[in-house]
Amino acid sequence: MIDVNRRGEVWVFAEQHGGLLEDTPIELMSKGRHLADILGVGLGAVLLGDNVKALATKLIHYGADKVYLAEHPLLERYQANSYAKVFYDLIHKYKPQIVVYGATAVGRDLGPRIASATKAGLTADCTDLQIGDHKTTDGQMHKNLLFQIRPAFGGNIIATIINYDRWPQMATVREGVMVMATPDTKRKGQIITEKVQLSPQELPIEILEEHTRAKKVDLKAARIIVAGGAGLGSKDNFRLIWDLANCLGGAPAATRAAIDLGFIDHDHQVGQTGTTVRPSLYIAVGISGAIQHQSGMSQSQKIVAINNDPQAPIFDVAHYKIVGDLNEVVPRMIKAIKEKGFKETSSAESK
Repeated sequence: MIDVNRRGEVWVFAEQHGGLLEDTPIELMSKGRHLADILGVGLGAVLLGDNVKALATKLIHYGADKVYLAEHPLLERYQANSYAKVFYDLIHKYKPQIVVYGATAVGRDLGPRIASATKAGLTADCTDLQIGDHKTTDGQMHKNLLFQIRPAFGGNIIATIINYDRWPQMATVREGVMVMATPDTKRKGQIITEKVQLSPQELPIEILEEHTRAKKVDLKAARIIVAGGAGLGSKDNFRLIWDLANCLGGAPAATRAAIDLGFIDHDHQVGQTGTTVRPSLYIAVGISGAIQHQSGMSQSQKIVAINNDPQAPIFDVAHYKIVGDLNEVVPRMIKAIKEKGFKETSSAESK
């Protein structure tokens, strides 16, 4: 059972690959810093890998008070058994009260393993984390709990999940939903180097050859996104999205419905089961605006929606609303943009 007087740190799993820090832990550092400050405790980052000490200083610049550094040749690439063993040992030794991971492929694999080993709960794919109090049915008040907020029932409701009787409190957080932390190069912190004991015999999988596939588009980095939905009608008509994105120097994207219809591949999906984005400009074409899609783009700085249904839910989050036939509106937009002298770019090449 949880010790109500315990005041462990807030931890962020600092996922890295090939000596490069992923964007997700940088996003989580800002939220972790906020949670730690509310609780009055330190913020720790857990960095596992081989020859990655240089990243520890970056994590301090992004808000960590302490970086728990574990280096070993068997940690160079992510393997579930080795990472889970080292991470579990760190939790057992230092006893944090909150541990958060990015909801990446690695985080979704590692988090549940550690939660199971520590007999703690874990909430997956959170879109927000807050600190609050909860009174149980027996009248007992539990203070300073982690409120783990995420869409539920297909995105139709937003659920707040709490865990008041297990430690540590754990969650994975969806990529792109937190504001990217701003580095402070003058910030000081502590790097705690942990001795790692691992042997090849402990790892059931041997990597003989490694192949990775680069994503065709980096939606999170795009300043302008043009997204199409099932309303485009066909893969051929989806060419309008490519053309508008190209003349704006933006990236093409799509809803899950458009992906399922084969209009474009999954790398371009925005929404609850795709990428969460915050571009300067998001143009939604032929998108009805289901809550699952809105959860991935509603924080865009400016949203332009084009739909022939004036009651489409996408208009609820749009800053500019165009009610009309996309087959007429989009070509006219493309023509006007080109006449104004915008140069086409190859940043959003089609297949």
